[in-house]
Amino acid sequence: MEFMRARGWSGKRRVPGGKKLALAAALALGLSGCLGYDGQVNHGYQLNPKTTEDVKVGSSAEQILVLLGSPTTTSTVGGEAWYYISQTTDRGLGFMPPKVTDQRVFAVYFSKDKKVARVADYGMEDGKLIDFVSRTTPTAGAESTFLKGMFINLLHF
Repeated sequence: MEFMRARGWSGKRRVPGGKKLALAAALALGLSGCLGYDGQVNHGYQLNPKTTEDVKVGSSAEQILVLLGSPTTTSTVGGEAWYYISQTTDRGLGFMPPKVTDQRVFAVYFSKDKKVARVADYGMEDGKLIDFVSRTTPTAGAESTFLKGMFINLLHF
């Protein structure tokens, strides 16, 4: 033991300066993933404004299929309609939930003889936000709290 003390070893392991720097760099690199994502993401059909101008009333369904491609969805009730749906989301930080910044539905309505009857371009201002997964069941009546229930039961004696 005295031999080790004479050589300057105190019993604690030292981390050389290069290893400290590598450790700090690895830590900074790992944490940078939480901060760096700040982009917009486009989902669905990528609507080209020039292409939408080429959709004319009276065009056939085949011409629209060649021009715009397959629709995102089609109508199941009522008249024949094709919908091209797109959505833009923005996330400021990687761990934050994305916010919908733009949502468009380009609708092409057809007549009975499969010709374009009218065209509509709907945006977020035209729609209503719906929470598809709320995990709540609506009930009729007022919502009661525990204390309110206690006081009502005390008054019934």
